[in-house]
Amino acid sequence: MGKFIISKRTNGDFQFNLKAANGQVILTSQGYSTKPSCENGIESVKTNSPDDAKFERNTAKDGRCYFNLKAGNGQIIGTSQMYESDNGMENGIESVKNNAPAASVEDETHL
Repeated sequence: MGKFIISKRTNGDFQFNLKAANGQVILTSQGYSTKPSCENGIESVKTNSPDDAKFERNTAKDGRCYFNLKAGNGQIIGTSQMYESDNGMENGIESVKNNAPAASVEDETHL
């Protein structure tokens, strides 16, 4: 089962990573100024990830593929890693759909 990891950036902002069961990061959030807003971002991922229409598929300038997951208001709530192929990106999207809705949350900000 996947899990969300809340951590703190060097600038003091909070962020989360969604990790698949194998430990691979499959989605990374923006920076949030407060922990409650970061937790709201996690809830938004859980809510929006089952809907394929919320995934925006992109190609970077170097030709690699990545995706953004968007909330109902169109705001980006998570970005994937870079993939070498469309197939890899689609597998990443499926992994987010499968892992996010029931993923646990671990807070590493107090460690």
